[in-house]
Amino acid sequence: MEDLFVLVLRTFDAMLRVATPLIFCAMAGLFSERSGIVDIGLEGKMLAGAFAAGAIAAVTGNAWAALLVAVMVSMSLALVHGFASITHRGDQVISGVAINLSVAGLTVVLGNAWFRQGGQTPTLGAEARFMPITLPGVETIGAIPIFGTIYAESISGHSLLVYLALAAVPLTAWVVYKTRFGLRLRAVGENPAAVDTAGISVTWLRYRAVMICGALCGFAGTFLAIGQNASFVRDMSAGQGYIALAALIFGKWRPWTAFGACLIFGLLDAVAIRLQGVELPFIGEVPVQLIQALPYILTVVLLAGFIGRAVAPKAIGVPYVKER
Repeated sequence: MEDLFVLVLRTFDAMLRVATPLIFCAMAGLFSERSGIVDIGLEGKMLAGAFAAGAIAAVTGNAWAALLVAVMVSMSLALVHGFASITHRGDQVISGVAINLSVAGLTVVLGNAWFRQGGQTPTLGAEARFMPITLPGVETIGAIPIFGTIYAESISGHSLLVYLALAAVPLTAWVVYKTRFGLRLRAVGENPAAVDTAGISVTWLRYRAVMICGALCGFAGTFLAIGQNASFVRDMSAGQGYIALAALIFGKWRPWTAFGACLIFGLLDAVAIRLQGVELPFIGEVPVQLIQALPYILTVVLLAGFIGRAVAPKAIGVPYVKER
């Protein structure tokens, strides 16, 4: 029984790690889409952030410098998306897809040119990564039955970026629902003309939203490259930006429900990892291909019939033309 309890806690521990980039990206997409800007480009910005973090960490050996550059690169792509879709009122979906495709190719080309390792960055040492943190009192609190085990096995021992992702959820909820900026953000996603009539710049509000989106995607990419892994690998985001977008829709553009959806996807991924090589009754050993496909199958199933009607912000995807 105790072994089963520890197994459940370790699965929960793995779920938090796997869900971290999804949480960052879902909160990023929430800011952008609440302002009325569709952001299919979450995947590309996260991948660019991962490459920047892996490359800078390999060159400087400094994880904080890697995080800073990753955020800057991701924000730059967010501004490109904003320039195309806000300033020039281009198609927001096409702009996002173009970012995704461009980054997928550029990271490989630049990786080959700079490091000559097939698009991969050099393997990093512990000093150049965000390593797991042992929280205070693990040995003392760990001796307490049940709670101590939970504290030692599931709460302690995560990278700093995992804790920042968890903190990003209540922070996002507070900003969106409790601040003047959040009120204006929600208003501009529903009725930009009313916001403009009140003398507030729709353009500047939306640019701030996409910049916040870019910064959070940079955190997600940094975690992938130097938190969860020890280097950048080509296409390492593996569709997680799209899954985060699905979690945002599943959560109906609300921080806490989107967070819950990210945990569901993270749990499925964590369980799938545990199933590798396991023999199941009547099935035998679970195929690796099926395990890898499970998160995407769940995405389709949930969006197809289990979320009810997801009502997006009314002005989402509609370029705003200022009345003269």
